[in-house]
Amino acid sequence: MPIGFEIDERVAGIARHTTEFVREVVIPEEQACDGNVHAGPEPLRRRLQDAAREAGVFAPHVGAEWGGLGLDLCGQAVVFEAAGYSLLGPLALNCAAPDEGNTHLLEVVATEEQKERYLRPLAAGEARSCFAMTEPAPGAGSDPRALTTTATKIDGGWRLDGRKWFISGADGAAFAICMARTSGGPGDPGGATMFLVAADNPGMKIVRNIDTLDQGLFGGHSEIAFEGCEVADDAVLGEVDEGFAYAQVRLGPARMTHCMRWLGVARRAQDIALERAADRSAFGKPLAELGMVQQLLADSEIDIETSRAVLWRACWELDQGRPAAQHTSIAKTYVSEAVNRVVDRAVQICGALGISGDAPLSRLYREVRPFRIYDGPSETHRWAIAKRAVRAARERRGTR
Repeated sequence: MPIGFEIDERVAGIARHTTEFVREVVIPEEQACDGNVHAGPEPLRRRLQDAAREAGVFAPHVGAEWGGLGLDLCGQAVVFEAAGYSLLGPLALNCAAPDEGNTHLLEVVATEEQKERYLRPLAAGEARSCFAMTEPAPGAGSDPRALTTTATKIDGGWRLDGRKWFISGADGAAFAICMARTSGGPGDPGGATMFLVAADNPGMKIVRNIDTLDQGLFGGHSEIAFEGCEVADDAVLGEVDEGFAYAQVRLGPARMTHCMRWLGVARRAQDIALERAADRSAFGKPLAELGMVQQLLADSEIDIETSRAVLWRACWELDQGRPAAQHTSIAKTYVSEAVNRVVDRAVQICGALGISGDAPLSRLYREVRPFRIYDGPSETHRWAIAKRAVRAARERRGTR
C-alpha cells in the first residue's frame, strides 16, 4: 500500500509563502497582544485576514467554489503546520478552530440554501461560528451519547432547550451549529440532530465567558443557554437523528487539523530551544554541547518527526476515503502528548528565560496543555484504540 511523502509543488509554494507571512506579519501582531485574543478584537482579525488574502494564503482548506485554495488534508497538513508557528497564524488564514471544522461540515452536509447563507460568509471570513455540543455534567463531553439538550417538534420547526458549555468562539459568532437530541435519551447511541441557529435568535444566550488556561482562541470559550429557542425546519443540518454520524464527518478531520496547527507550535518552541542552546554557555561550554541538553533536543526532534509521520498517514487515509478512525485516534493521542513534551523541554532548556515573559514559551505552554483534552482526551482515544485493536485481533482469529 504505497503512501507518498512528497510535497506537491503548489502546496510547497503555499507553505513557503505562509512561513514568510507568519514570521513577517503575524508574529509581530501576536507579540503586540501577548497572544491573548479571547476578547476577540475584531479589527485584529480583519487586519490579519486581509493581509493573508494579499499574501495569497487565505483559506487553504476551503474549496475553490467558496473562494479558498482547495487543498486536501495532506496539503493542509503542510500549510497548517506553517500557519501554526504563530498562535494567530490559523486565525489569519481563516483555518482556526472552530470555523475550519464547521466549514468542512457545511461543505459536506449543508443544502445549497444553507451553504449560501452560512458557508459563503464563513469561508470568506465575513462571519465566525461555533459548534455547540459539549454540556456541563452530566451532559455530553468525552461521551457524546450523554447528550441532554433536546429539540422538540413544533409547528413549522423545532424548539431547543438545554445548556452548553466550553463552546469555543461563541462570543461574537454569527451562528452556532447546535447538537440536540430529537429521539431517545441520554446514553442512547443515536437520536441526535444538528441545527443551525443564528446568533440573534432570542432563545440562544451566552451566559458567561469562561476563564481558561489558554488565551489564544479568538472569542474564547463560553457557556450558552438554549431556552425555548425556536428554529424553522430549514435549520436542520442534514437529516433528523443523524447528528452523531455527521459529527464524525467533522471531528475526524478536525482532530487532524488541530494536530497540524499545534505541530507548528512545537516547531517554534524547538527553534527557540535550539537557538538558546547554541547561544547560552554554562560550565565552560555552550548548552548545545552538554549531553543532557543534547538528549532533550534530540527527543524533541524525534517527537516532531514522529508526530508529522503519524499525522500524514492519518490524513492520507482520510483523503483516500478509507476508514481512518484508528489512525486519527492514534495521531491525535500521540501528537497532543508529543507537542506538550516538546514545549516542556524547550522551557527546561531555556530555564528562567523559558518561564519569563521575555520569551513566548510560557505562553505556548499554556496553550498546548488543553490540547490533550480537546477533541477527546487521551484516555478516551486510548480506550477506543485498544477496543479496535482487540476487535481486529479477534477477526483475524475468526472469533468474536
